Amino acid sequence: MNGLRALVICFVIACAAVVSPAAAVTPGWSALPVPPAATPPVTVSDLAARGPGEAWASGYEHAPDGLRPMLYRWDGTAWHRETTFPGAGELGWLGKVQFVGQEVWTLHNRVGVGEILRRSPGGWSSVPLPQRLWTYQDFTAVPGAAWVIGEDDTGLKVLHYDGSAWTAQSTPEDVLYLMGITARTATDAWAWGNTSTGTAVLRWDGTAWRDAGVPLPPNSNVHTLLLEPSGRATIGGSQYTDGVPRTYLMTFNGRTWHTTYPPLGDTFTEAMERGPDGALWLPVRSDRAFQSKYARMNGPRTTYSYGPERVNAIDVKPRALARAGSSLLSFGTVEIYGSKPNLMSERLGG
Repeated sequence: MNGLRALVICFVIACAAVVSPAAAVTPGWSALPVPPAATPPVTVSDLAARGPGEAWASGYEHAPDGLRPMLYRWDGTAWHRETTFPGAGELGWLGKVQFVGQEVWTLHNRVGVGEILRRSPGGWSSVPLPQRLWTYQDFTAVPGAAWVIGEDDTGLKVLHYDGSAWTAQSTPEDVLYLMGITARTATDAWAWGNTSTGTAVLRWDGTAWRDAGVPLPPNSNVHTLLLEPSGRATIGGSQYTDGVPRTYLMTFNGRTWHTTYPPLGDTFTEAMERGPDGALWLPVRSDRAFQSKYARMNGPRTTYSYGPERVNAIDVKPRALARAGSSLLSFGTVEIYGSKPNLMSERLGG
């Protein structure tokens, strides 16, 4: 009887292993080859994905004669360098990249002149900005609207595009400078920056920019604001206590804000992304020179995972994350001993 019982138990265990192997194996990060940039070092600006078969990564190379724009496309199988956009061979840089309907939009500083590049199924086109700015700080776009924030010789500028024309929008008088901007719809945009009384978050309701009344922690700044279609919003930033920064997160459920302090030290949260597992993911400073490191924040629990080992690497830095279907893409730089930092990409799942 004991022998028969042991046989049945072994049979059940074997069947469970065959039927659901994924339950016993947690997928890890894997390396995705990226064609190297021609003139490293490089800076990665942003990463955006639309499902597992399309993603774009933007940034710039530090060439001897100045900055050079850099754009890469993921086709579901491999990364490819994109060089057909207007101004690809000129000095300048690419900033944030986003999907707007069936198009890809990115902010382009082209020899000091700002424009929005748009890639449709028919190819590339550009939307020139109505004026030249000293700084092009950030950009966001949704169907029916786009914004560029920066400064000129008169101060802060918020430029709004409605699909056919540009207008300059005003902000509350005490706003001195805007650091970032993002939008959920044409009538729901958010920005953050400095005011005469400290850091504040603004909100556009389709009529005017107003203080959103976000109860930010005292002596804090904002790194990023993650908006989701459900109405949920997450702010990441740093709070300073006696000059020492500590990372905080604020979540908005549509009614109230809730603040937490995950064990992240003074991590910069700009690359924070909602993963396919529903948790928040963030690249963090690694304690291993030859591996990247990521934090996963799910409610009160924070766990960590490492990217693949890279031979002779002395610094691996993921710079941006994007959800790509059931996987999570990472894009950044890796410095191999004896060479300048060049491009790298990693994937979790998929």
